[in-house]
Amino acid sequence: MPRWLTTLLCLALPAVAIGMTKAAQPQAQRAVSVVELFTSQGCSSCPTADAVLHSYAQRPDIVALSLSVDYWDYLGWKDTLANPKFTTRQRAYADERGDGRVYTPQVVVNGLVHVIGSSRTEIDRAIAETSQRLTADRIEVVARSDGKTVTIEAGAIPQTSGMTGGTIWLAVVMPSVDVEIRRGENRGRTVTYANVVRDLTPIGMWSGKPTHIELPETAVLQQGQRGAVLLQEGTAGAIVGAAWITGPEH
Repeated sequence: MPRWLTTLLCLALPAVAIGMTKAAQPQAQRAVSVVELFTSQGCSSCPTADAVLHSYAQRPDIVALSLSVDYWDYLGWKDTLANPKFTTRQRAYADERGDGRVYTPQVVVNGLVHVIGSSRTEIDRAIAETSQRLTADRIEVVARSDGKTVTIEAGAIPQTSGMTGGTIWLAVVMPSVDVEIRRGENRGRTVTYANVVRDLTPIGMWSGKPTHIELPETAVLQQGQRGAVLLQEGTAGAIVGAAWITGPEH
């Protein structure tokens, strides 16, 4: 385990324990859907999906994330944004669904449904479908920064839900990255990627009780980055709450 992650968890877990004793709930906010695009610079059909994701990244009701996978690197171009943990996440989703479907460009909506990443129609349909399925399970998540400390709050399990707990993830995101691809199926193209995930880290376990986490901002975010918080059933189940970190410079 990286030293920074060990330090981060040591800082976060006591805050979680303290937060569970508090009765305060996060303030109400509009339910947010999460659109995760699994993409690759070595995939000839991915640039269209990358452009589609850019449009979802502009919507306040969507946390749109681009996760680059590494399994097409053998085709002649090593993806400069890929992280093996994103490949692992995509495969975990396929295992959780039970269909084994892993491909690019693939969008996973709210952790539940996968569709072709270049189809706005299918993505919109999946957002509507999963939002309806999650009506009884939505959890309020608030994430904010005062420039020094990132504070994350997650609410309690609703009485209407059958959930028992889950994982709180922090996604470290670059809002926009331009990549000149020099080899492989996309050689000669410059692709602009929106909301590029550079790291995705579990920062706490959620037991269904109101949870409060505080993290030093300099430990998790660097200049030019922003953060998104996801509350997910288990580690690859439904995403029942999400928020961008708001506040100074975010």
